[in-house]
Amino acid sequence: MNNQIFYFFYNLAHKSEFFDKLVIFFADTFPYLVILLALIFLLIHHKVLLSKNPLREFAQKWRGILFVFFSGGFAWLIAKIMKIMIHAPRPFAVLPDVQALLSETGLAFPSGHATFFSALAVSIFFSYKKAGYVFMFFAFLIGLARIIAGIHFPLDILGGFVLGSVIAYFLKNI
Repeated sequence: MNNQIFYFFYNLAHKSEFFDKLVIFFADTFPYLVILLALIFLLIHHKVLLSKNPLREFAQKWRGILFVFFSGGFAWLIAKIMKIMIHAPRPFAVLPDVQALLSETGLAFPSGHATFFSALAVSIFFSYKKAGYVFMFFAFLIGLARIIAGIHFPLDILGGFVLGSVIAYFLKNI
């Protein structure tokens, strides 16, 4: 079933140059924009950027801002360790007819991108529900694009979403 779902989405690729470029954007470039958007969002909502003394304001509110990025970074690190232990190959490495839109190296499960961005989104959700949903949607777009691009199976992405969410929840409650 993992392969069937993979092919359903992967078969959307290689039909239109514009669509392929859009997929590459969401799989490879958009994640950096999401990190920047998260930082700007947190600085605005913690009133750091709007303060007369942003450095003093940041010094007082840094824990809330850092928590979001620490959750994502810690989740990503756990995903890297799990990848080494599980040793699951990427779709293009095991399916001879798959030509990835991006050149990716390394192992597939769990997806580091899905893990990081779900942890980031869930961490934001704890304090800002509406924004958390927006960042969850961003994580979904990134994950879907990485399937269409041929560099992850659906279970890689789903596993990353679950792992990132669980780690963010765990870190929030310790």
